[in-house]
Amino acid sequence: MNNLKSEVKKITVLGTGIIGAAVAKNLQKSGFKVRVWNRTRSKAEKLQSAGVTVCDSPLEAVQGTDVIISLLKDGPAVLEVMQSIKESLSKGTIWIQMSTVGLDIDELIDFAKQYGLIFFDAPVQGTKQPAEQGQLVILASGSTSYRQLIAPVFEAIGKHTVWVSEQPGASSRLKLALNSWVFALTHGVAESLSLAKELGIDPNLVVDVVTGGPMDNAYFQQKAQAILTDDYTTSFSIANAVKDAGLVVSAAEKQGLQVDITRAGQQRFQRALDQGHGDKDMAASGLAGKKVE
Repeated sequence: MNNLKSEVKKITVLGTGIIGAAVAKNLQKSGFKVRVWNRTRSKAEKLQSAGVTVCDSPLEAVQGTDVIISLLKDGPAVLEVMQSIKESLSKGTIWIQMSTVGLDIDELIDFAKQYGLIFFDAPVQGTKQPAEQGQLVILASGSTSYRQLIAPVFEAIGKHTVWVSEQPGASSRLKLALNSWVFALTHGVAESLSLAKELGIDPNLVVDVVTGGPMDNAYFQQKAQAILTDDYTTSFSIANAVKDAGLVVSAAEKQGLQVDITRAGQQRFQRALDQGHGDKDMAASGLAGKKVE
């Protein structure tokens, strides 16, 4: 691969799930030449109509690229794919790691150092709709020397970049804290509406009381409407929520911190997964409220 000089033109996106597909499409729309690879090729092929090149292997996807963006399931998946292309990695290639990987980020940092890659730890805050609209919030950590170079990449996919630290790893740790809050909000909405319904109260009244008051926010409204209309079109799936809640709990345990709410929330997500709701949006947490007889 080519060492970077002054401009990013070619970008490889490894992983075309909900976020990865949107990122690839917005980068292509912004004038970059984008190649993608996904473990299940059929999920990437829909991007061809947007001008994105779909590759059969990670090795093919990274040939001649300026920047690699990884958006895969978890840390082990990212490391596995990067190890499969290690013989083609050139010193000085930029690698932007955007997957939610928790403390596994440290192992990825070590890999980047071993192969002389310019590494950015840059998970995102946001789900399907903001990703498709190029409105993600990017939590970025990495060398100040290359920030101006990759700024157009972040501008194409996000509305705002929060520079957390010069040291990669800080952003993934911040993402864990943010996910703890997101999961608490999700379960709070789901339990409140479920409780109202089981007590014989119209759950719409919960929304009526909250709307416009100090407890109101866009996230509450979005998840409440999903639950009230029984529309669990996936922005962020139950299956991914189980994984990410587990990352929060694991990281907290390593610090000797008890995260009772997140641990209980993980169990609730797991219960929804076990009941067959894994592909639904995490608002389907509400479906796990009653015991299955």
